[in-house]
Amino acid sequence: MPITPEQRDEIDRLRAVTATTRRATVPALEEILYQPLEVLDHGFVRVIDYMGDDSAVVQAARVSYGKGTKKVSEDSGLIKYLMRHRHSTPFEMCEIKFHVKLPIFVARQWIRHRTANVNEYSARYSILDREFYVPAPEQLGAQAVVNRQGRGDVLEGEEAANVMRLLREDSERAYSHYEEMLNHREDGSVIDPTRQGLARELARMNLSLNYYTQWYWKVDLHNLLHFLSLRADAHAQYEIRVYADAMLDVVKRWVPAVFESFTEYRMGGAHLSRTGLDVVKRLLAGEPVTQETSGLSKREWRELMDQLGRTEA
Repeated sequence: MPITPEQRDEIDRLRAVTATTRRATVPALEEILYQPLEVLDHGFVRVIDYMGDDSAVVQAARVSYGKGTKKVSEDSGLIKYLMRHRHSTPFEMCEIKFHVKLPIFVARQWIRHRTANVNEYSARYSILDREFYVPAPEQLGAQAVVNRQGRGDVLEGEEAANVMRLLREDSERAYSHYEEMLNHREDGSVIDPTRQGLARELARMNLSLNYYTQWYWKVDLHNLLHFLSLRADAHAQYEIRVYADAMLDVVKRWVPAVFESFTEYRMGGAHLSRTGLDVVKRLLAGEPVTQETSGLSKREWRELMDQLGRTEA
């Protein structure tokens, strides 16, 4: 269960309060403010607070560009220009704060994006819940042969059933031992009043990486879009990609003009190397080009052909 009844009550109380403000607000984002967007089996993403909207990006750009930008007739056109030419500072004027519940191994991958403010739930002070991630059967991929950090064919039959059994048994056993070392149960009650129990900061090391943690993650729009360009990509690991997909939907609600330009120029566009661009020019000129004559490595050639929608090997 992503949230407890107590958390649901708190969310309902927060959503029942309406504040009057002169700041810019976005009705589509207000609709889901505080609400958990469920991800994986026990995870979620919640918008806790935000600052700015599409107009904040335009306002910042026009301050930096001066009077000449008064000729720009549409905000969306300026936003597209900024995105197309990779201007970053106007997008930094918007910020958003998320509450995220995610498996520890996803958090360790996520934290590599060092461009946000993070405050994580501390297992030194509190007891973690008995909640751990177990992949859906369709996500049990074997090790990929070509990509060392990716998945191949999905495991099936007895092999898949055995993996699911091991994941559940190991996770349950680890938590039971965690409780035993703490001498406390998940509900906070003492197991044996005659024992002290191990410190929480030591007992936590027994838990596996599929246990859930939580954090508040505050980021500006520019760095959020960079995160999404990498993690909402088809090549990203599934378990972090589903979080990025949920956050991409939030961006669509929050700054629709930015979302449109982002999906057009960043998510839906392509970046070519100098040699790759030269290959495209040669192909347009009708010249027959092969991998051997392109100047590209086999992998670069394959990626370029995928970008161009061609089937050449």
